[in-house]
Amino acid sequence: MAGEAANLARFLQWATTLGILDSPNSTGTLSACLGLSMRVSHFPEAGGRGLAATRALTKGELVLRVPKVALMTSDCLISSDRTLATALGNFNFLSPAQVLCIALLNEVNKGRSSWWYPYLKQLPRSYDLLASCSQFEIDALQIDDAIWTAEKAVHKSKMEWKEATPVLSELNFKPQLTTFNAWLWASATISSRTMHISWDTAGCLCPVGDFFNYAPPEEDPHQLDKPEATDIDSFLTSVDEGEKEDSSTEELVVANADRLTDAGYDEGLASYCFYAKRNYERGDQVLLSYGTYTNLELLEHYGFILQDNPNDKAFISLESEMYSLCSWPKDSLYISQDGKPSFALLSTLRLWATPVSKRRSVKHIAYSGHLISVGNEAAVMEWTARRCQDVLSSCWTLMVEDTRLLHIIDKIQDCNGEEETSSQALREEIRSFLAKNCVTSGAKTTRSISRWRLAVEWRYSYKRILSKCISHCAKTLDNLSTL
Repeated sequence: MAGEAANLARFLQWATTLGILDSPNSTGTLSACLGLSMRVSHFPEAGGRGLAATRALTKGELVLRVPKVALMTSDCLISSDRTLATALGNFNFLSPAQVLCIALLNEVNKGRSSWWYPYLKQLPRSYDLLASCSQFEIDALQIDDAIWTAEKAVHKSKMEWKEATPVLSELNFKPQLTTFNAWLWASATISSRTMHISWDTAGCLCPVGDFFNYAPPEEDPHQLDKPEATDIDSFLTSVDEGEKEDSSTEELVVANADRLTDAGYDEGLASYCFYAKRNYERGDQVLLSYGTYTNLELLEHYGFILQDNPNDKAFISLESEMYSLCSWPKDSLYISQDGKPSFALLSTLRLWATPVSKRRSVKHIAYSGHLISVGNEAAVMEWTARRCQDVLSSCWTLMVEDTRLLHIIDKIQDCNGEEETSSQALREEIRSFLAKNCVTSGAKTTRSISRWRLAVEWRYSYKRILSKCISHCAKTLDNLSTL
């Protein structure tokens, strides 16, 4: 711990010399880049290390400025290293992200001689992104779409590593920096810690700026401002409404785009600037929003999930005919975190449940967000509940078993896997883990346990959405029976 504190102190001193500052109104020479508005703190239940307010902060206030010279980009790394530039020049097919990964590993290979060494020492030694998962950890997700996403992420990382291997060899890296594990570390660093910049799609690494932990935006730009899709009271008047023009989702997304992030590169200040997303009191953790993500997307790109993610979604398989009836993109056909079908999904299901000969005459009702008929709505709710139940039934553990397993995982190293459970499914999953991992205090096993836990957490939260949807459908059916 003393070593970590010393490394942090050296890093903050280095950052100060680069002009990184947590106040827009400083004068003279400051002794530290943090302290005027924020300080490094630890939040065990909310992301670990983060930034805490040292005073009251006002929403929209500039709280951190990182000059361009302090941003780690492919351009700055390549321009300062002729050997790197020459090697990369022979491999023009590499993507911007691959180039930045190679440039990052090149700095790590330099060790203490790297100008970025104080920053490199602050980077995590491991990540829990989907690409880092073993097959056991992937299978623990249980949901087919999630398993497919994870396997695709692993395959993509392996292909990118193989493409980059000739460059790594040409640069004469230390052997351990040419391995797939080293590549996973570099690509995970790029995926989870880079900030957007207009001149490089790979983004930039932003010292101090990457200390912020994530908070979801307060509203989803894809959440249309539509009438409540299950408003039964509106049924009596909806059938009398005339045909309405479809609303433009694109305009709504553009209108809300500026609310999604709290940071960006300012050309005028030649700095990456971070703003308070809300009012903060002294001691509060200052959080950063960088877009709306489901828990699976957070796990894929950042290596964590949120317990109560307002942007989380569940997807159920639809009949092929349904897609031909839908004018919205497929990713808009989801069940939201509160268990309610999205506007697009509900509208599509209502139209699909209508006899073919009548669809044209009721299309405007379905697309306006109103019930078409009591019978139609009942059919939609029954079909949706069945599909949700089908997904839950396909999983080999129940939600209550997942909850129990999370407690077992937390204790597994202490009890060496001897935790008693009456569930055959849990016993088999635990035995499978123990067969693939020698349960010791080693770092490798610790990381595997962490990823296993994340997979179980994710599947539980996904099942919870489906369970909420079943309850929502049952409640709606009860209300329909009174009409």
